[in-house]
This record gives sequence, structure tokens and C-alpha cells, in this order.
Amino acid sequence: MGWREIGKTRRPIRKDRHMAGLGALARKIFGSSNDRKVKSFRSKVSQINALESDLQALSDEQLRARTDDFRTQIANGASLDDLLVPAFATAREAARRALGQRHYDVQLIGGMVLNSGQISEMRTGEGKTLVATAPVYLNALTGRGVHVVTVNDYLAQRDSAWMGQVYKFLGLSVGCIVHGLSDDERRAAYAADVTYGTNNEFGFDYLRDNMKHDRASMVQRGHAFAIVDEVDSILIDEARTPLIISGPLEDRSEFYNTVDAFIPHLGEEDYELDEKQRSATFTEAGNEKLETLLREADLLKGESLYDVENVSVVHHLQQALKAHKLFQRDKDYIVRNGEVVIIDEFTGRMMPGRRFSEGLHQALEAKEKARIQPENQTLASITFQNYFRMYDKLAGMTGTASTEADEFADIYGLEVVEIPTNLPVSRIDEHDEVYRTFEEKFGAIVNLIDDCKERGQPVLVGTTSIEKSEYLAERLKKHGYKQVDVTDAKALKAAREKGANSKVFFVLNARYHEQEAMIIAEAGFPGAVTIATNMAGRGTDIQLGGNPEMRISQELGDLPEGEERAAKEAAIRAEIETLKKQALDAGGLYVIGTERHESRRIDNQLRGRSGRQGDPGRSKFFLSLQDDLMRIFGSDRMDSMLQKLGLEEGEAITHPWINRALAKAQQKVEARNFDIRKNLLKFDNVMNDQRHVVFDQRIDLMDGENLQETVADMRHDVIEDLVSRHIPERAYPEQWDTEGLQEEVRTLLNLDLPVKDWANEEGIADEEVRDRLKRAADEAMAQKVARYTPALWRQVEKSILLQTLDNLWREHLSNLDHLRSVVGFRGYGQRDPLQEYKTEAFTLFESMLAQLRQVTTSQLLRLELVQEQAPAITAPAPLPEMHAHHIDPLTGEDELAAADARLAAMTPGQRDPNNPATWGKVGRNETCPCGSGKKFKHCHGALV
Repeated sequence: MGWREIGKTRRPIRKDRHMAGLGALARKIFGSSNDRKVKSFRSKVSQINALESDLQALSDEQLRARTDDFRTQIANGASLDDLLVPAFATAREAARRALGQRHYDVQLIGGMVLNSGQISEMRTGEGKTLVATAPVYLNALTGRGVHVVTVNDYLAQRDSAWMGQVYKFLGLSVGCIVHGLSDDERRAAYAADVTYGTNNEFGFDYLRDNMKHDRASMVQRGHAFAIVDEVDSILIDEARTPLIISGPLEDRSEFYNTVDAFIPHLGEEDYELDEKQRSATFTEAGNEKLETLLREADLLKGESLYDVENVSVVHHLQQALKAHKLFQRDKDYIVRNGEVVIIDEFTGRMMPGRRFSEGLHQALEAKEKARIQPENQTLASITFQNYFRMYDKLAGMTGTASTEADEFADIYGLEVVEIPTNLPVSRIDEHDEVYRTFEEKFGAIVNLIDDCKERGQPVLVGTTSIEKSEYLAERLKKHGYKQVDVTDAKALKAAREKGANSKVFFVLNARYHEQEAMIIAEAGFPGAVTIATNMAGRGTDIQLGGNPEMRISQELGDLPEGEERAAKEAAIRAEIETLKKQALDAGGLYVIGTERHESRRIDNQLRGRSGRQGDPGRSKFFLSLQDDLMRIFGSDRMDSMLQKLGLEEGEAITHPWINRALAKAQQKVEARNFDIRKNLLKFDNVMNDQRHVVFDQRIDLMDGENLQETVADMRHDVIEDLVSRHIPERAYPEQWDTEGLQEEVRTLLNLDLPVKDWANEEGIADEEVRDRLKRAADEAMAQKVARYTPALWRQVEKSILLQTLDNLWREHLSNLDHLRSVVGFRGYGQRDPLQEYKTEAFTLFESMLAQLRQVTTSQLLRLELVQEQAPAITAPAPLPEMHAHHIDPLTGEDELAAADARLAAMTPGQRDPNNPATWGKVGRNETCPCGSGKKFKHCHGALV
């Protein structure tokens, strides 16, 4: 602190405030760093604008011909930067002709930011979908393919069809990847110049490609450039849960039952429980007791329970301990019809179809003596962080990224650039209102909705969960409102005719993306009340008065082109203009937040729905001391203080200090979540390094026409290891274990050689033994090649090598999963879990490679073919049955399966075979409810 004399008093002056004042002054004079970045693009915008009149004079064919001209220039050495100005100008003119939309100057700047491999932060309603067309067009000219990543299948299909008009107008091909496509359809979509798809589909395709056995069957063709829409959702929110492809393991019931039988032998002194974290660890006494039991059951490898070879056994012992000591029957699960069914801890409802991962469910089945269903084995896995970092150039766009700028820079090397709005923002963001109780808060929200309804002002209410939205819906129903299903055309029409006088509301249903878009399209209607969870409402702007394109497609979808359709379209557009004026006069969209989210970004997304393209609007958040965020940060003290101050029921407090305090609380939570994601990534990076080695090796093997040298090197390495194990360095022949060596040569190499007799030869050395074994093995292999023909044997070598690598890699992934689940306990011994994980993961990887050499060599030397078998062995092995998952590493919960189970549980009543709306979530392998007798995936599921 510095000091300043003021009269006879001395007052402290904070240096940070002084520096903040200087910073504000400097920004005023020189502009912020963001302002300078945006300004650096303006000269190119002027150059693009200068070309506009010349391009408008070209015919459609002449404009399209520019694409071939640009490609020729690239082939002759021109860079994308050289072509940026003419290519962007061409894309803008094509969009004007194909879509009737012309890029604003700020949209061109947003596109240049994307092209430079950064994140464009653009407010809601600024047209991010159109922004992407210019950089996509420019980068697609290289012929390497551009991926545009969206958050759901609906947006991928919509944007590929909508913006695809621009690309096709310019002679580019467009593909779309959605769930349910065949490999041939996916390959064709990836071969296109521009490919739209979801983050899940891109990631799962990458994993599946690296399980294929020939290059021709792979669908992706590289990772050149990707633009990620809603980049904060995909690279931040979803980045915590890795993508996992799994398949069923062989039946291991006996193993689970054996491990389960050990737990009753343990006393309270043999383990420690942490009920809050639901974790269980064995004490030193427990470890010793278990080692004895495992030796007796012949399940212990090596000397100690914690040798790296026993990682899987330790993991399953801990799961068995958790099943017995931390999970209670009829509280955490029930046993129904011989099956263990999970009970949801929040709702108390059964979750049929949902299973605990990591072998915990099998441990519960063993405990309850129920039929043990096969555990799923991880076949391939990757995090979104590591998938998207493979792209040579990555960019993203969203309305809210600046609050996570540090994470984008640290993890992905992406810089966030805030793009100015096309028109000034006139939305008014009011201070939060804080109430004592949950009920008082929602009472105030209902009163505000009534007030807006009277004025004819559209309202969007954002909730943090489905349960909260259902609670508010019930409150509104008791208050005289009626919920309208947006797919009910009759009810929707009646609501529109009554206008602001109709006491109806919509609830955004996250089950169908198409329905979400329809609801959002209605949310700008005068007096409309829309309740939405924060997960929904993306991809379609809330337009005041309504969305004319959505109305036209709904009401005139089947009407053919002609005078009648044109007249009705004009009438709909005129009606919407009238309704828009009414909504504007009422104050624009009013956004109401029912509580603060953990992340400021989610709150900003909700606020951003209002005030698009210069429209007026308002936003306000309502809080209570019972909200999660308020409870976490000490609302008890505040509650007692407010009672002492005499705050009456239904009365709120409003002050800027509360807003600032909440923002700081949110920053703390964001920082904690960042640390969690960063720590998880550090562990996944270890697996990622190994994954790249294995996947690159697979591609080399698939590309190789002749793997004879590779197989020979493996064979010689195996022999080197064999001899080293049985003939110690500098040992005399009488100290050699020739008997053991002879047995292993017979077992592994299928060679019956008199190794024991060699030790009696005068002057023999270990090198001579190695040479004799190598010669004998090489001769045996040469005889096989001659017997089956070199061409056939080369195919056999490739097939055996790839299949062996895949099987061992899957076992290795399982070992790494188990190691990851137990290595955290090393911290209690003052050892760094990450460093321990790196060391042991490397040891496991080396062991896997040694096994690869050994198993491949042994199989090839033992294999004998008959003519009928040859095609089967040389053909690519069929992939196992696979399931896609999002596994939360912290809870072990399968998020996709949990979501499916929740949807299934939400469907009341019996399934009507003639009404798919009553079926709920149907398992892919379940018999189709329509009564056809086929599996769902081969019947109605084929359409999903």
C-alpha cells in the first residue's frame, strides 16, 4: 500500500485500483487487445467490399467457375491467405444468390477469425451459421475436407441442407454424418468437400476406423480443419466425459463369485470406508489377508497384491468391497425377477436397463447370488480434448466463450475474439432479486409472467433442470395457465388467434430436437410463455413475432409451388410483421432466470436469447437462499441476517453487490471444474500417447503389402528374450537352464530341438544358441511359406498380426482403466498418483508389446491351414458388437445409458404397438414393440 496525506489523516490507496484506473485509461486511448485484433481484419473487409460490384455482374456460371480457378491457384502454390479476400467475396455473393442472405461486415470478421484458427464469440442472433460459410468454402478449396461440428443430429441435417445450398452453388460437395448411417454412407459423406456432423459421430467414427482391418473400409480421410459450433458446449461441457466404445466380455461369473466369497472373511480392521465419496480401501492387515486368499485360489501373480500384474484383481476386490459395505439392498438397488435394478438416488425410481460400470454391477449380482451378466470391455476410448487436438487447424464459434478463455487457450491453444454486434445491443439486464425461500421466488416469477402477459410481452423462463421446469409448469397450471403441445396444430392455432389473451405456455422437451426448434420458433410470439432447461434452445433464434420460415414449413409444407402458395406465404409474413411490432412495443423478449447456474457462461447464453439484432429486451434472475449456489456459499448466515433486518415474506433484496458476490462464487466453481477437467486430461494424455503409437502402427500394418521383415524381427526378438531369461549373462554352460529353454522353445516356437545337449558342446556360447534357434525358426517359417505360397502367407501374417494387436490393446485398455481407478490411493503414501500412473502404464505398455511379439510368433509357427480355412483366416475379422458410451470418470455413471433409462422410466402406461409415442426408449437389441418379431434396430429402430 502507498500513503497520501489528506489534512491530518492518512488514507491507504490500493495499488491495484490505481493500476486498474491506468488500464482503463490505456484502453480508452489505445483500445483493448480484442479491439486491436478486430481492427486488424477491417482492411480485408474493405477489400472484400470493393470486389462486390464486380462479382454481382458475373453470371451464376462465371461465379461458380471461380472455384476451379482458386483450386488451380492452390495447386500452383498459392496459400489460403492469398485467396482469402476473393474467396470470401465469392462466398458472400453465392450466399446472397442461393439464400437471399448477404454477410454483414462483422460476419466477415467472424469468418476471418475462424479461418485463422481461433474462436469467434458472437452474440445470439448474429448469424453464426452463415458466418461459417466463408471460411469453410476457403478451406474446402484444398480438397482435404472440412468438418463442421454441431451439437445434435437435427442441427447437422438442417445446416448441411441450408448452408449446403451455398457450397453446391459454388460447385462443392456436401455430406452429413448422423446416427444410423452405414459405413458406405459415412465414407461418401466424409469424401465430400464439406461434412457436417455431431461431435459424438466424428469421435466414434475415428475410434471405429482404428478397429478396421483394411484401409478401404475406413470412413474418415484425415483431420484437416474443423469448425465447432457451440464450441463451449462441446469442448468444455462435454469434454469431461470420454467417448467409449465397448463390447461384451466373455462370461466371468466364476471369477466374480470367487472374489465375492473373500469379502465375508474380512473384519472391520481390514478396510476403511468413506461413505461420502463412496470409496473403500483395504488396510495393511486386509491386504495380507487377501494375498493369502488369492494365493490359495491361484489368482495372485508375483509376490505382492499391488504388483502391476494384479491391477485388475485389486480393482475387482475393491468393487466387491463397495458392493457389500457401501451399497444397500432396497435403498441403492432392488432385486427384481433375479435382476439387480438400480434405484435413482434423486427420484427414488427404478432405472431398468441402466447398469453400474467398471464391474460394480457384476459385484452386486455376485453379492445377491443373481445371474451375472457379462461386463462390457472397453474396445476403444478417447476424450474430446484429444480428438479435436488432432486437427491441423481448429476453430470454434459461440455466443459465450470469454469466461472460459483461459481453458480454451491452455487446453486447445485457441484464442477467443469477441466480434462486435451488427447493431448496438439495447437489452436491459436488471439486478438479481434474492428471496428467502424457494416458494417465494417462484411466486414472484409467476407474478412477473402475469405482468408480461398483460402487456403482450413474450417471456422465456430458463431453468437448470427438468424437475425445476416441471415444478414451474405445475405452478402455472394452478394459476390458470394451460400447457400446449407444439405439435398439436389445432391448439397452436387457437393460441395464436387469442394472442396475448391466451393463458398458455410451452415447455421445451429435450426428447426431440426438431420439437425444440419448433418451440423456440414460437417463443417470440406476443405474450408467449416458454419454459426451457438450459440444455435446450440452441440452433434456432427466437425471432419476435415468430419465425416465418418455420411457420411456412409447418402450415404450407404439402402445398405445391404456385400462386396459391405464394399468396399464403405473403400473408404469413405480413401477419408475423404485425406480431413483431406488437412484441417490440411490449418491450421485446423478457428472459427470466430461475436461478444462477454454476457457470456464468450458461447464464449469459440464456440472457443472449433476448436483444438480437438491436431488438429491445430485458433479463432478470430470481434467486432464493435455498438455491444450490447460494447454499454452497453460506446462505445460512445471510438468512439469519435478513430475518433480523425484518425481511418480510415475499419481499426481495436487490443490490449490485449481490451480483458481484455471485459472479465471484461462479468463478470459483468454474476454476474448480477447470482443474477437474485438466487433471482428467493429464491422465488421458498418457493413454493418448500410447493410442497414437498403436493406431499409427495399425495403419502401417494395413498399408504394408509384405510384413515378412516385421514378423521376422518379432520372431528374433522373442528368441533373444527366451535365451536371456534362461542363459544369464557371463554364466558358464553348467549354469544354464537348458531344460527350461528347451521346453519354452517347444511351447512357444513349436520346435523340437535338442537344446539340453547343446550345453555339453565344448566352447559353445549363448550367441551360438541364439543363432541356432533363429536359423531353425526361420527355416520352419520358410517351409510354411513354400507350402502355402508367399501370397497367401503374407495375408495370413497381416491378419494374425492385426487381430493379435487388437486383442492385446483391448486388454491393455481394461488394465489402464483398472489402474486409473486405484492409483489415486497412492496419494495417501505421499506418492504422486499421476507419476505412478505414467510409470506403471508404461510398464504395462512394454508388457503388451512383448506379448504381441510372443503371441504373433507362436501363432504363426503353430498355424496349419487347410484349403477351406484359408479365406476365413485371411479375411478381415468381423468387428465385435459395439455400444457407444459417455462414461463420467468421477462417478463411473454411463451418461448415455442413464439418459436412455430416464426416458424409458418417464413413459407411463403400457406400450401400444400402433402408437410409437407410447414406446419410450427401446433398446437396440430389444424386440420391436410394433409386434413384427424383429429386433428394434432392424425394424423401427432402423429409422431412428
